[in-house]
Amino acid sequence: MDENLLNGLASLGLGFTVVSLLVGVFMIITMWKLFDKAGQPGWAVLIPFYNLYVFIKVAGKPGWWFFGIFLALIPIVGVILVIIWEILLVHGISKNFGKDAGFTVGLILLGIIFYPILAFGDAEYQPVTAEE
Repeated sequence: MDENLLNGLASLGLGFTVVSLLVGVFMIITMWKLFDKAGQPGWAVLIPFYNLYVFIKVAGKPGWWFFGIFLALIPIVGVILVIIWEILLVHGISKNFGKDAGFTVGLILLGIIFYPILAFGDAEYQPVTAEE
């Protein structure tokens, strides 16, 4: 292979890695702020599985919803069930910050834009479906 091509591909890979890391750090900061606004510990975003549990609580769903992630283990149907489960969670987040179904669609399709709007905007956390 041509050395210039290899250098170009290496640069592209490095650039992609740097951008991915920056987006990842930005989303960690965003979710930290979102958790803080919801009265949850912001540092929870850094702890695997616990961050999902906190996300479920912010969405106003009971803690046992955490086990919904295991729906993915069901062959074929599990994927569909997990997608529905995730949509319900995101809609709970949207509702608890006073937003509507249109905002839920934005969170699902353009989360990198809509989550920062919730975290850094003037939306206030007002739990609609606080369940235990």
